[in-house]
Amino acid sequence: MNKMLTCIIVDDEPPAIRLLEKYVEKVSFLSLENTFTKPLEALSFIEKTKIDIVFLDIQMPGITGIQLSKLISESVHVIFTTAYPEFALESYNVSAIDYLLKPIEFERFYKAVKKALPKEAKGKPTQQEVDYLFFKTDGKNKFTKVFLEDILFLQGLKNYVAVQVDSEQIITYNTLKHFNEILPDFDFIQIHKSYIISIKKIDKVENDAVWIGNNQLPIGNTYRKEFFERING
Repeated sequence: MNKMLTCIIVDDEPPAIRLLEKYVEKVSFLSLENTFTKPLEALSFIEKTKIDIVFLDIQMPGITGIQLSKLISESVHVIFTTAYPEFALESYNVSAIDYLLKPIEFERFYKAVKKALPKEAKGKPTQQEVDYLFFKTDGKNKFTKVFLEDILFLQGLKNYVAVQVDSEQIITYNTLKHFNEILPDFDFIQIHKSYIISIKKIDKVENDAVWIGNNQLPIGNTYRKEFFERING
């Protein structure tokens, strides 16, 4: 059974709060403790109450969600909920676990909250839990250590995966599905049946393709919607 996670909603728009309330009710491991339209009242509540997740709007009167997130304990998971895509990059710098762009669909909401589950419940490391991986290469006991921040993209090649890093390409005997399950969602996303990319390494998106340096990578139809939602259109 999944651990029950307590949460609050902070948004100055009541309709937005009502939608998230409905979503929370649908998730068995979420318990809604309170809702707030005033950010500072939410901060006072968080300081007195153990909360696991804060669903936090960004554009609010008095103090923005970005500013409020910097005052919240690092033990609290922040999920931004906003209608403004231009704050996505800044949200990466305040350790939010996800960034949901309004109007929010339930499937996207559910994927975000699963990131807050304890490691043993979700079986997948977060960015804070791992910053490197060992890739098995040629030879029975030969492994290459690669820091996640150096990975540009991964390409599936049948029974192998080519890991493109800043300085070289590493070939490992594995599947793209395996890496999609273990790489942190906040930094990596699958854009095609053959490609997983680092969001931070994207230089531009043009003509249904992603450019990372001189590499032009296609966006598959199956992955198009989630990809553009993640980069906020």
